[in-house]
Amino acid sequence: MLNVERMAKGWSGLLGAALVWGAVAGTVCAQEKVPLELKLPAPTLKGTPEDLPSGPNIEPLSDKPRPPFYVPKGVTNVALGKPVTASVQPFTGELSQITDGKKEAFDYDAVEFRRGTQWVQVDLGQPYKIYAIVMWHDHRYLQIFRDVIVQVSNDPEFKEGVITLFNNDTDNSSGLGVGTDREYFETHHGKIVDGKGVTARYVRCYTRGSSQSALNCWQEIEVYALPAS
Repeated sequence: MLNVERMAKGWSGLLGAALVWGAVAGTVCAQEKVPLELKLPAPTLKGTPEDLPSGPNIEPLSDKPRPPFYVPKGVTNVALGKPVTASVQPFTGELSQITDGKKEAFDYDAVEFRRGTQWVQVDLGQPYKIYAIVMWHDHRYLQIFRDVIVQVSNDPEFKEGVITLFNNDTDNSSGLGVGTDREYFETHHGKIVDGKGVTARYVRCYTRGSSQSALNCWQEIEVYALPAS
């Protein structure tokens, strides 16, 4: 009887280990990473200004390809066609253009807002696990946008459960906290912000003018995610 009991315990242990290994393997497969593939607009065919901003808080302009950004296999742009609201109404363009998939360096693809710290917000319709947020503010000109802040939340008013994913406002001039990220030049490549797999329904993005103009501008926001469930 003792041998039978030992054998039963042995098989039970092997079965438990197999189940654990299967769960781990399933998780690994579910999180298989692949390079994020973006449909980029055409480069802006304009010369490089000689008086570009510079400083320790500005990413140097590079002509080298951007390193791959890895995301879980199966992510899609869940912001495409989703409704957009803003702190103020644009005086050029429509809010719906910010998630319409069009981001070429044309005047009619740019949505412009008045000066000061302003935000645009995308309602994804339901909570998603967000892995990347990609932004194009205005690559018609080689410029740097100020106080770029990206936040997510499940609260449409962003009063509770707010997570900041990117903030390059190093002097807190927009009043949302001191940021540690660097400013960057607008190009047709856009800016990829790591979503870190956080779960949220709403994406809110701030700017406060640029090195080119005191006005704010947006061309496109893309959110690459998987359903939260």
